[in-house]
Amino acid sequence: MSFTIQEKPDGLTFKIRVQPRSSKNQVAGVYGDALKINLTAPPVDNAANKACGAFLAGLLSVAKSSVAIVSGHTARNKQVMVHCQKDGAERESIKKRILSWAKT
Repeated sequence: MSFTIQEKPDGLTFKIRVQPRSSKNQVAGVYGDALKINLTAPPVDNAANKACGAFLAGLLSVAKSSVAIVSGHTARNKQVMVHCQKDGAERESIKKRILSWAKT
């Protein structure tokens, strides 16, 4: 399997695998069909989920409210939605940025 981004009417969705309590926040490549994200936050009281949303929003230059975890709230494997308009340069820019992380 390889990493893919699905286009939805209200944004882009993709899978991530979160590694909490890492030494630093970073995109660590691809793990199976998901993007591996290392986070310094612990997996307690939703801290890792909040940190994940804020980290991805910062990397994508979008508002924190534009990034949502849609499934896997209590698991390492999660599905993330980045809300963006169906047509336009913003969606293509976000998609290209996410795909570039998968190549590292």
